[in-house]
Amino acid sequence: MLSPPEAPAVLLALRRCVAVRNRWFDDDVRTSIERDAAELARIGERQALADLLGRVAGQTAQVLNTTRVADGLQLARKTVDGYLRLLEDLFLVARLPAWGRTLSARATARPKIHVVDSGIATRLLRLAPDKLASLDPAVLTDFGHLVETFAVGELRKQASWLDDAPALGHWRTSDGDEVDLVVEVDDGRVLGFEVKAGERVSNADFRGLRKLRDLLGERFIAGVALSLGSRSYTYEDRLHVMPLDRLWRANA
Repeated sequence: MLSPPEAPAVLLALRRCVAVRNRWFDDDVRTSIERDAAELARIGERQALADLLGRVAGQTAQVLNTTRVADGLQLARKTVDGYLRLLEDLFLVARLPAWGRTLSARATARPKIHVVDSGIATRLLRLAPDKLASLDPAVLTDFGHLVETFAVGELRKQASWLDDAPALGHWRTSDGDEVDLVVEVDDGRVLGFEVKAGERVSNADFRGLRKLRDLLGERFIAGVALSLGSRSYTYEDRLHVMPLDRLWRANA
């Protein structure tokens, strides 16, 4: 049975220079597709599997559109569905299910897709520091999606350590309201997390969390906007701002 990647291997990658780290990520993907995939299924089109992973990296932290992915790769949707399940079995991608269909008929039913390792996603997108420095809007959009993928991955790991695993999902409506991660515990109470790839959080950034709070009433415990800033503070009733690094750093 395959196991998720071990943390020490990731730490080794982080300690290496950029060129060596990139080769490490390339080798990790190649090993998963060429060796590990063969353990789970007979793959006649390994290149198609690699291409699919690249496409998913381009959609990380977005609502999964399998039909669009299949059309872009010129593959049957059934084939793409099977390959996506294989990538999930290899712990390369994860689907975050839609949440809140019983709360609002306008809520989407489609999952979001996340590349499990945001380092691999960064490499697949070729999102190097010089690209970020260009401040190109498309590059900054990709960066925002990667920050969300990283934050959601960290929160999912921490939720898995709880004695009673909560239900996790994302909330998005046709009206444009969305919350990146919704955590529902067994008694029905809910936490919401919104991830912002900037130092400041504006009033508009709380739109989804505020709407969820108003719909849930007392069931809503708190909403947290995670940012790249350095301050934690309460914005308004049960809505808070917190630095992203609080996910792994203790409060000073």
